[in-house]
Amino acid sequence: MKRNIIVAQSGGPSPVINASLAGVIRGCLDHPDVFGNIYGAWHGVEGILQEELVDIRAQDDRELQLLKYTPAAGAIGTCRYKLKEEQQEDFRRIIEVFRAHDIGCFFYIGGNDSMDTANKVARLAEEEDYDLSVIGVPKTIDNDIGDEEFTVIDHTPGYGSAARYWAYIIQNVNEENRGMCVSEPVAVLQAMGRTSGYIPAASRLADPDREMPLQIYLAETDHNLESLAYNVNRELVTSGRCIVVVSEGFDAGSLGERHDGFGHVEYGASRNTVAQKVINFLNDTGLKARGQATGQVPGVLQRSTSLFASEVDIEEGFQVAYHAVEIVRDGRSGVMSTILRRPGESYHPFYAEVPLERVANSVRHLPEHWISKDGLDVTDDFIRYARPLIGDRNPGIVLENGLQRYARLTYAGIGKKTPEYVPLRFRSL
Repeated sequence: MKRNIIVAQSGGPSPVINASLAGVIRGCLDHPDVFGNIYGAWHGVEGILQEELVDIRAQDDRELQLLKYTPAAGAIGTCRYKLKEEQQEDFRRIIEVFRAHDIGCFFYIGGNDSMDTANKVARLAEEEDYDLSVIGVPKTIDNDIGDEEFTVIDHTPGYGSAARYWAYIIQNVNEENRGMCVSEPVAVLQAMGRTSGYIPAASRLADPDREMPLQIYLAETDHNLESLAYNVNRELVTSGRCIVVVSEGFDAGSLGERHDGFGHVEYGASRNTVAQKVINFLNDTGLKARGQATGQVPGVLQRSTSLFASEVDIEEGFQVAYHAVEIVRDGRSGVMSTILRRPGESYHPFYAEVPLERVANSVRHLPEHWISKDGLDVTDDFIRYARPLIGDRNPGIVLENGLQRYARLTYAGIGKKTPEYVPLRFRSL
């Protein structure tokens, strides 16, 4: 008997999230004897709750092919709707929608919060004796899923592209800083990463031989504004210039923080930025060089700019999702498809699976032995880990009339079969 499927996305997007969407779709289309209707949830779990489902089989085949190289999550949308344990009515609604459309498999593309939701849905289906396979597909540019021994997942799809973005941006910033250091000797950049420093750490990939006056301030270290100013001025005395990459989770005092739907600090929406507080502190304290500190906050460009995407990341995002389909075909559920690395000097990934409960709400930090003793840099071990993930080629972005051509799925919605429903968190709006 064929199984209908729903695929949904959750949380912040990445440059390769649609590669994983394409991997799920391609895997199901390759096995028409196993899988029936394929539905995409419009804006993640919100689309499931409101029964807003996109008919994937009704899409033009070329648009589906373009998904692999389309960044961000505009194809079927994502959301930050947090499903907490007490929201049992929402969970029951999910099962109600699944029953109405005879869904036999649920693929959830997302990070640690999403894997927690997938795990809860799998448990509820089992409690209600509903035959449902639930498979997680990993996604986050933060690379903070799993454990610091890398037995759960080696790296998450999205991270390689974010790392490539920072390697290339820092190369360009270095050229700007070299030219403008007589008036703007300090360049401050803020990188994503609330509690884990994998993204700012990738700045070192721009300069593995450590020729730039680059300082990296990770969320894992105990530096503050005072120690940062001391170290920057020490570099200015030596080099006359300094490039500072600071994690958005750096201790810069109160930012007037705002929070997203998952309860995480939404740095891009907060009243202040870490970068601006660092810049102000440096300029107010005084620099041991002529000129002033200036800065940039790339924000969501780190996760939505296709031209910086890593070919390695794109392919792995696709393959880990395709492997998720193979897991279902083998009759397993309640797991996340994962990427691991074979031992040895050269880079060889392979795909496996881990129980959702091992991943749910996990938080991985940069291992201590990958951080330099002064807390201003990463070690060569980190470089060896991250360098293969950014690849050696530019991504194969399709151009039309000189512009990037992205996938454009049509909202070929299917008829609703259940009563109208307002998700619990929307009822107070």
